[in-house]
Amino acid sequence: MKLILSTLIILFAQTVSAQNYKVTLQAPDYKEGTAYLIYYYGKNMNVQDSAAMSSKGIAVFQNKEKLLPGVYSVVMPGKNKFYDFLVDKEQLIEIKIDTTDLINKSVVKGSKENILFEKYQKVATEKGALLQKELNAFNASATKSDSVLHEANYNKINAELNQYREQIVKDNPNSMLAVLFAGIKTDSKPLIANPKTRQDSISNYQNYKKHYWDGVTFMDDRVIRSPFFLPKLEKYFREVVSPAPDSTIKDADYLLLLARSSPEMYKFLLNWLTDEYINPKYMGQDAVFVHLFEKYHSKGLSPWLNEKQLTTISNRAYMLMSNLVGDAAANLELITTSDVKMPLYSVSSPYTVVVFWDPTCGHCQTELPIMDSLYNAKWKKDGVKIYAVLTETREKENWNEFIKKHHLENWINVYESEAQKKANEDAKRPSYKQLYDVTQTPTIFLLDADKRIIAKKLTLEQIDDMINAKIKTVSNSELPTQ
Repeated sequence: MKLILSTLIILFAQTVSAQNYKVTLQAPDYKEGTAYLIYYYGKNMNVQDSAAMSSKGIAVFQNKEKLLPGVYSVVMPGKNKFYDFLVDKEQLIEIKIDTTDLINKSVVKGSKENILFEKYQKVATEKGALLQKELNAFNASATKSDSVLHEANYNKINAELNQYREQIVKDNPNSMLAVLFAGIKTDSKPLIANPKTRQDSISNYQNYKKHYWDGVTFMDDRVIRSPFFLPKLEKYFREVVSPAPDSTIKDADYLLLLARSSPEMYKFLLNWLTDEYINPKYMGQDAVFVHLFEKYHSKGLSPWLNEKQLTTISNRAYMLMSNLVGDAAANLELITTSDVKMPLYSVSSPYTVVVFWDPTCGHCQTELPIMDSLYNAKWKKDGVKIYAVLTETREKENWNEFIKKHHLENWINVYESEAQKKANEDAKRPSYKQLYDVTQTPTIFLLDADKRIIAKKLTLEQIDDMINAKIKTVSNSELPTQ
């Protein structure tokens, strides 16, 4: 099950004795019901407080804690209307809602930040309507000249909106709005406008990556309580940074270092990175999660986690440490169908497919005969061998029957004896299931001649492609040079 840290972790409570927060909502159209004060945190909108509407249409949110800076919203009873506003240093705020025109007629008092925000919202609403109009006209264009015209109009309006944002940042560099705009800043122009060579494309990528975080400070907690920062962070690690574990680790460590003086930002980043890589999208990236555990969690650098959460992270890390791609696979000394011990490292082969399976597993019953067909048709002639491990020893009888029925005798079929299992338990050695992270069947690994892990937990088609690619690479390297 994927660990969603953002929903498990309780946020820091920063108690301030000298100043309480008090947000007074005036919404004359609502004489009853419950209103909510919520805040943005990543993709979530979390409830900070709730208050009953009086017969005069007033609700008061207050507490002896200071509101953390960020983008907040008041939600009307019925939850079908809401109004965004900013919270920074000011903690006594009055909001008067006009439901006939939320953006243009609603007013926020007691916060200088919201004067800028209100002006921007009005401009953004106006420009947004114009942009949508040009987009609709572009989509409905019947001629090329119409398309060009509406595209140019769209780009002109968009440039005006961006220029307006940039002017706010220039005139008010320390404002929260300036911080938020850094999170939605449009991509920088390419270094080379019309790339023609591979090096041109590489230079553009490097320039784009170098300037990706321009204007964003990782030493300011305000940015994480907005709807803009997380999408930018996700795009960076999912699309900009190379998926190679070493590259990801380097960037993760750098951003965490920048955030060390900003407790909320540091916590947000470490939580998100841990959650992102505990079950990574690309093979081999579990090394990122293991790194985060070893460098941060195991060193006590995530004190906000409770014991259960730390245990979950620790157990998962220990399951992955011994089977990272590129590392030597753990040796297995299991028993064959002939009751002979057959160590994995005694198998001489340029490539070894290690499969953990159970004859009563429906998926295994489908996949293993297909694997045998690939083995006989392609793999065997290239010296590939299959080391197949029975995961449920109580199924030995079904195991033997399945092997005979599907003619898998050419495989190296092995199991762990009860004596071996007890000896490992008594010595408190990790089981092969832990060493190979076997949580489901079939689980498949591909090893090279030195028993280093080339790939793991791929489909049969992916394993076949990997073997073919490796064999082709080796064959090409043996061709004479001219």
